[in-house]
Amino acid sequence: MRDYDEITSFLGTWGPFQLTVFMALAVSILPNGFVGLYIVLVGDTPPHKCLVPEEYNISQLWREAAIPMVTQDGVLKHSSCTRYKADTLRNYSMLGYIPDVDVNVSNIELESCLDGWYYSKEHYQSTIVTEWDLVCDNGYKVPLCSSVYFLGVLMGTFISGQLSDKYGRRPVLFAMMAMQTATIFIQMFSPSWEVFTAIYFFVGFSGFSNYVVGFVLGSEILSPATRVVFCSLGVFMGSGIGQMFLPLAGYFVRWWRWLVLINALTGILYIPLWWLIPESPRWLLSQGRIVEAEAILRKAAQKNKVSAPEVIFAPTEIEEAAAMRKKKYSILDILRNCNAVATCIICSLLWMVITMSYYGLILNTNNLHGDPYLNFFISAVVELPAFFIAMLLLKYCSRRFCQSSTLLLGGVIILFVQLVPKDLPELSIFLEMVGKFGITAAFCVVYAVTSELFPTVVRNMAMGICSMSARIGSIISPFIIFLGTYYKILPYLLFGILAVVASLLCLLLPETSGKALPETIAQMQRIKGLGRLKEYEMTHGALDKSVTLKEAKM
Repeated sequence: MRDYDEITSFLGTWGPFQLTVFMALAVSILPNGFVGLYIVLVGDTPPHKCLVPEEYNISQLWREAAIPMVTQDGVLKHSSCTRYKADTLRNYSMLGYIPDVDVNVSNIELESCLDGWYYSKEHYQSTIVTEWDLVCDNGYKVPLCSSVYFLGVLMGTFISGQLSDKYGRRPVLFAMMAMQTATIFIQMFSPSWEVFTAIYFFVGFSGFSNYVVGFVLGSEILSPATRVVFCSLGVFMGSGIGQMFLPLAGYFVRWWRWLVLINALTGILYIPLWWLIPESPRWLLSQGRIVEAEAILRKAAQKNKVSAPEVIFAPTEIEEAAAMRKKKYSILDILRNCNAVATCIICSLLWMVITMSYYGLILNTNNLHGDPYLNFFISAVVELPAFFIAMLLLKYCSRRFCQSSTLLLGGVIILFVQLVPKDLPELSIFLEMVGKFGITAAFCVVYAVTSELFPTVVRNMAMGICSMSARIGSIISPFIIFLGTYYKILPYLLFGILAVVASLLCLLLPETSGKALPETIAQMQRIKGLGRLKEYEMTHGALDKSVTLKEAKM
């Protein structure tokens, strides 16, 4: 059977059809960047301290002395979670005593913030933190909310991968788009943190699934030359541009409910795409739906003003497609093949480390020195050159070099951040952004590498498994950042070391640069050691216990 790319070569590379699909899928990803992590702004914790209500009738001197001073990260500041006992302060105030003159304030008993908190409104008029007091003993609820979102992403990408392999890329893509828009809109009316978090699960379930399905759809429709640009600029540029607009919207809309509404309204961009994005002919062929696949290809040829062959798929190819239709693929087909399992494990580990580092660095922008909107914007802007570099690397370098070099850069730079003196916060921000540059480029590359390693019959399923594994990293990442409140350098140590280790791990994968996309599991590129061992077994039978792997390679 001819390779699918060879069959469809008559369409050319950059005709109107490819440009339309390229731009439509890029636009479909743009809202994902905008809504992907609005929790960074919606769930930010502004500076706060215990509230001392006016009805306590405490003098101004005692009111100012009511909050104890604590040292945090080497800086002396007011406590966020405790105050001196209000009844005692009121008694001393009524007696006319002066704090630290007549009374040693530090000897007064401490109590929690029984009357709530005062929140700074320098950057936000309201967030879910200020509305539901998600601080101090309830501080864990903010990272938990993010983790629930990523748990939804985990479930969504796995299930949508199964569904799109069974029912098609296009219907699942638009179903996830509709679900994302609806759930974000409903979230605006959340009456409590519990409801907000429950809805956020479904936002995650749908919001990243259309991202993965759209990526697979584009990689299957577009030609090899176009595919490289799509896998770097097409998908990730749309996400990056959307992410840049989020802090701009947040700067002008500082009430969290209205910002959530703006996120929901980005779903309007999805409506015209229904008429611009076709089903994947490659997937249709794998399902034996030859007539539908040919109809899309002939329409594409007409749009590109080229002549389609009188017979696009030869009879032998139709018979092969019919056989593929009878064969129902599931995750068990991957598990039955040692090479597919090993490839899936390595890719899953790469996705886990990259995603953990990527989202961890984004979530950490609130902890950086300076304006949170500016820091978030810079973090988004850094991604744009990373996409261009990733595209150039994918175009001119081997896939293993692309993956290893970007991960190594990100990991080493992140490790350097912890060595920067505290009086140079601007240098820390610069290094963190350089580290994010490397991790973002690695994020871009891993999509292309994974999609090229797995065959059409299980590609979306494999992408779903890898993406599901990545969500384990993203679920953990909010709590790694939360640990930074106790030991500031811990997140940088974990992200940096794991990225460096992953940069070495990816060298085990087979090279796919310049190779045709596999259609079946048997056509997959083999991991070097497993490939030699498999050839030996096929020739000599199962290995004897006395036969070593080294002998098998000879």
